[in-house]
Amino acid sequence: MLHVKTKKLSGFTKASPRGGGEGLKDKIFKAILFVAACFIIILTAGIIYGLVSKSIGAFSEFGFGFITSTEWDSRNDVYGALPFIVGTMMTSILALLFCIPFSLSVALFNGEYFRNKKISTIVSSVVDLLAGIPSIVYGLWGFYTLRPILIDMGVSDQGFGVLLASIVLAIMIIPYASSLSAEFIAMVPNELKEGAYSLGATNLEVITSVNLPVAGSGIFASYVLAFGRALGETMAVTMLIGNTINIPMALSDTGNSMASIIANQFGEASGLKLSSLMAIGLLLFLITACINFVAKYIMKMVNK
Repeated sequence: MLHVKTKKLSGFTKASPRGGGEGLKDKIFKAILFVAACFIIILTAGIIYGLVSKSIGAFSEFGFGFITSTEWDSRNDVYGALPFIVGTMMTSILALLFCIPFSLSVALFNGEYFRNKKISTIVSSVVDLLAGIPSIVYGLWGFYTLRPILIDMGVSDQGFGVLLASIVLAIMIIPYASSLSAEFIAMVPNELKEGAYSLGATNLEVITSVNLPVAGSGIFASYVLAFGRALGETMAVTMLIGNTINIPMALSDTGNSMASIIANQFGEASGLKLSSLMAIGLLLFLITACINFVAKYIMKMVNK
């Protein structure tokens, strides 16, 4: 028969079973958590190994020049990644710049001004719906709706280009940034805001002096995640950027992204071309990882 001694401590009941049953369960649970954590590490290592092993051919052939070269010639087996790196960074950075004012406004609307109101629930539901729409649907919408508008405005003859891809990307990442930012804004302690109001601060002053500074690191993290989402987007960008092998010099220029060149040419690739596409995938992985590491470092410095 199992005898259990109980001892109350600060409102909690502490059980010390003689049979050691709870101790065994705790060890099993810790072991499961350890295995899950190790699995994530092994999975990441496997992805890195797969990308590196398949990319060796391209880097052995072209060296560091693969990153700085602008030439992509399948007939002569000469490949360079610079046009796609530039296209990816241009579209992603522009999308983030377009996203910030709209997503921050929606976050403040849901997290502060109309928090726990019916209108906030409706807006949050719409934002969640936008986040769940497949990227190809955004691509179709951009192709048949936004592209004709840009043509009528005289942006470009065909409407394709960096600007069109950036606008659609911005719309795609707004739900991610706004939802996370709203959560962080809503987590700001009411005591701080009430203290500011008691000193005569207005709503705008409370937001700029209390909400944004306190939730700033979380908001920054939400935009980093949104930026990472933009970097890896494939289908929508492939449908709208124009898919030309050149470095875009203006918003109306067509171009290519790292994800779109892989999507367009991976099916027919072999040999050195396949290795070059895998190398582009590796570079995209490294760029995303570096951005996340830098963002974490900045957040750590800010929170000190």
